[in-house]
Amino acid sequence: MTTLIEKILKKGGIGVLPTDTIYGLVGSALSRKTVERIYKVKKRKQDKPFIILISSLKDLKLFNIRPDKEILILLRKIFPAKVSIILPCKNKKFFYLHRNKNSLAFRIPKDIWLRRLLSKTGPLVAPSANLEGMPPAEIIEEAKEYFGDKIDFYFNKGRKKEKPSIILEIKRLT
Repeated sequence: MTTLIEKILKKGGIGVLPTDTIYGLVGSALSRKTVERIYKVKKRKQDKPFIILISSLKDLKLFNIRPDKEILILLRKIFPAKVSIILPCKNKKFFYLHRNKNSLAFRIPKDIWLRRLLSKTGPLVAPSANLEGMPPAEIIEEAKEYFGDKIDFYFNKGRKKEKPSIILEIKRLT
Protein backbone atom coordinates (compact mmCIF):
# COMPACT_ATOMS: atom_id res chain seq x y z
CA MET A 1 0.00 0.00 0.00
CA THR A 2 2.79 2.44 0.89
CA THR A 3 4.41 2.06 -2.55
CA LEU A 4 1.10 2.89 -4.25
CA ILE A 5 0.65 5.96 -2.02
CA GLU A 6 4.20 7.10 -2.88
CA LYS A 7 3.48 6.79 -6.61
CA ILE A 8 0.20 8.70 -6.36
CA LEU A 9 1.76 11.53 -4.34
CA LYS A 10 4.81 11.79 -6.60
CA LYS A 11 2.46 12.16 -9.62
CA GLY A 12 0.63 15.07 -7.97
CA GLY A 13 -2.24 13.09 -6.47
CA ILE A 14 -3.91 13.82 -3.15
CA GLY A 15 -5.31 11.60 -0.43
CA VAL A 16 -6.17 11.09 3.20
CA LEU A 17 -3.75 9.39 5.54
CA PRO A 18 -2.95 9.43 9.25
CA THR A 19 -0.40 12.00 10.33
CA ASP A 20 1.23 11.94 13.74
CA THR A 21 -1.73 13.91 15.12
CA ILE A 22 -4.92 13.50 13.04
CA TYR A 23 -5.97 12.37 9.57
CA GLY A 24 -4.61 14.77 6.98
CA LEU A 25 -5.55 15.61 3.41
CA VAL A 26 -2.10 15.41 1.84
CA GLY A 27 -0.35 16.30 -1.39
CA SER A 28 3.02 17.51 -2.64
CA ALA A 29 4.01 20.87 -1.17
CA LEU A 30 6.29 21.42 -4.16
CA SER A 31 3.42 21.30 -6.68
CA ARG A 32 1.34 24.44 -6.96
CA LYS A 33 -1.32 22.55 -8.91
CA THR A 34 -1.61 19.94 -6.14
CA VAL A 35 -1.82 22.56 -3.39
CA GLU A 36 -4.54 24.47 -5.27
CA ARG A 37 -6.47 21.23 -5.76
CA ILE A 38 -6.43 20.65 -1.98
CA TYR A 39 -7.73 24.19 -1.36
CA LYS A 40 -10.59 23.50 -3.77
CA VAL A 41 -11.47 20.03 -2.44
CA LYS A 42 -11.27 21.19 1.18
CA LYS A 43 -13.19 24.41 0.40
CA ARG A 44 -10.51 26.21 2.39
CA LYS A 45 -10.22 29.98 2.61
CA GLN A 46 -7.54 31.07 0.16
CA ASP A 47 -5.63 33.15 2.72
CA LYS A 48 -5.03 30.28 5.19
CA PRO A 49 -1.69 28.48 4.62
CA PHE A 50 -1.20 24.77 5.24
CA ILE A 51 1.28 23.05 7.54
CA ILE A 52 4.03 21.27 5.62
CA LEU A 53 5.32 17.89 6.78
CA ILE A 54 9.02 17.30 6.11
CA SER A 55 11.26 14.29 6.72
CA SER A 56 14.28 16.25 8.00
CA LEU A 57 15.61 19.77 8.47
CA LYS A 58 17.46 19.38 5.15
CA ASP A 59 14.06 19.73 3.43
CA LEU A 60 13.94 23.41 4.48
CA LYS A 61 16.45 24.13 1.69
CA LEU A 62 13.78 23.13 -0.84
CA PHE A 63 11.90 26.26 0.27
CA ASN A 64 15.03 28.48 0.27
CA ILE A 65 14.95 28.55 4.08
CA ARG A 66 18.39 28.50 5.67
CA PRO A 67 18.29 28.96 9.44
CA ASP A 68 21.45 30.09 11.20
CA LYS A 69 23.35 27.77 13.56
CA GLU A 70 21.49 28.95 16.67
CA ILE A 71 18.05 28.34 15.13
CA LEU A 72 19.16 24.95 13.78
CA ILE A 73 20.22 23.89 17.28
CA LEU A 74 16.78 24.90 18.57
CA LEU A 75 14.97 23.06 15.76
CA ARG A 76 17.02 19.90 16.38
CA LYS A 77 15.95 20.00 20.04
CA ILE A 78 12.26 20.35 19.08
CA PHE A 79 11.96 17.90 16.17
CA PRO A 80 10.64 15.32 15.60
CA ALA A 81 7.54 16.23 17.57
CA LYS A 82 3.87 17.14 17.43
CA VAL A 83 4.99 20.74 17.06
CA SER A 84 4.76 22.89 13.94
CA ILE A 85 7.25 25.72 13.59
CA ILE A 86 6.45 28.83 11.55
CA LEU A 87 9.54 30.16 9.78
CA PRO A 88 9.97 33.28 7.62
CA CYS A 89 9.68 32.66 3.86
CA LYS A 90 9.48 35.77 1.74
CA ASN A 91 10.26 34.00 -1.52
CA LYS A 92 7.55 34.90 -4.05
CA LYS A 93 8.02 31.49 -5.68
CA PHE A 94 6.22 29.99 -2.68
CA PHE A 95 3.29 32.42 -2.62
CA TYR A 96 0.97 29.50 -3.38
CA LEU A 97 2.02 28.09 0.01
CA HIS A 98 2.44 31.15 2.24
CA ARG A 99 -0.56 33.05 0.82
CA ASN A 100 0.98 36.49 1.41
CA LYS A 101 1.91 35.66 5.02
CA ASN A 102 5.63 35.45 4.11
CA SER A 103 6.07 32.47 6.42
CA LEU A 104 5.56 28.71 6.30
CA ALA A 105 4.78 26.19 9.05
CA PHE A 106 6.80 22.96 9.12
CA ARG A 107 6.61 19.79 11.18
CA ILE A 108 8.84 16.73 11.32
CA PRO A 109 6.50 14.01 12.55
CA LYS A 110 7.45 11.61 15.33
CA ASP A 111 5.79 8.75 13.45
CA ILE A 112 8.58 6.74 11.77
CA TRP A 113 6.30 5.34 9.04
CA LEU A 114 5.27 8.86 8.06
CA ARG A 115 8.87 10.18 8.06
CA ARG A 116 9.89 7.30 5.78
CA LEU A 117 7.03 8.13 3.44
CA LEU A 118 8.08 11.81 3.42
CA SER A 119 11.68 10.86 2.63
CA LYS A 120 10.36 9.18 -0.53
CA THR A 121 7.62 11.61 -1.58
CA GLY A 122 9.17 14.88 -0.49
CA PRO A 123 7.39 17.51 1.63
CA LEU A 124 3.61 17.23 1.87
CA VAL A 125 1.02 19.82 2.79
CA ALA A 126 -1.18 18.20 5.41
CA PRO A 127 -4.26 20.13 6.52
CA SER A 128 -6.80 18.25 8.59
CA ALA A 129 -9.10 15.90 6.67
CA ASN A 130 -12.32 17.90 6.74
CA LEU A 131 -14.19 20.57 4.87
CA GLU A 132 -13.66 24.14 6.06
CA GLY A 133 -15.55 24.69 9.30
CA MET A 134 -16.32 21.02 9.92
CA PRO A 135 -14.70 18.78 12.57
CA PRO A 136 -11.60 16.80 11.50
CA ALA A 137 -12.28 13.23 10.41
CA GLU A 138 -11.51 10.78 13.21
CA ILE A 139 -12.18 7.71 11.09
CA ILE A 140 -11.67 7.14 7.39
CA GLU A 141 -15.42 6.85 6.75
CA GLU A 142 -15.87 10.46 7.89
CA ALA A 143 -13.16 11.56 5.45
CA LYS A 144 -14.95 9.66 2.68
CA GLU A 145 -18.16 11.51 3.53
CA TYR A 146 -16.31 14.82 3.17
CA PHE A 147 -14.40 14.11 -0.02
CA GLY A 148 -15.95 11.08 -1.76
CA ASP A 149 -14.25 10.41 -5.08
CA LYS A 150 -12.69 13.90 -5.32
CA ILE A 151 -9.39 12.54 -4.01
CA ASP A 152 -7.12 9.73 -5.15
CA PHE A 153 -6.72 7.49 -2.08
CA TYR A 154 -7.70 6.84 1.51
CA PHE A 155 -5.33 5.08 3.93
CA ASN A 156 -7.09 3.71 6.99
CA LYS A 157 -5.23 3.29 10.27
CA GLY A 158 -8.18 3.18 12.63
CA ARG A 159 -9.43 6.04 14.79
CA LYS A 160 -7.23 9.15 15.01
CA LYS A 161 -8.39 11.47 17.75
CA GLU A 162 -5.46 13.48 18.99
CA LYS A 163 -4.99 17.19 19.39
CA PRO A 164 -3.55 19.09 16.42
CA SER A 165 0.10 20.07 16.68
CA ILE A 166 1.29 22.93 18.84
CA ILE A 167 2.34 25.89 16.68
CA LEU A 168 5.38 28.04 17.47
CA GLU A 169 6.73 30.93 15.42
CA ILE A 170 10.34 31.95 14.84
CA LYS A 171 10.57 35.51 13.56
CA ARG A 172 14.19 35.45 12.37
CA LEU A 173 16.49 32.98 10.67
CA THR A 174 19.82 34.78 11.01
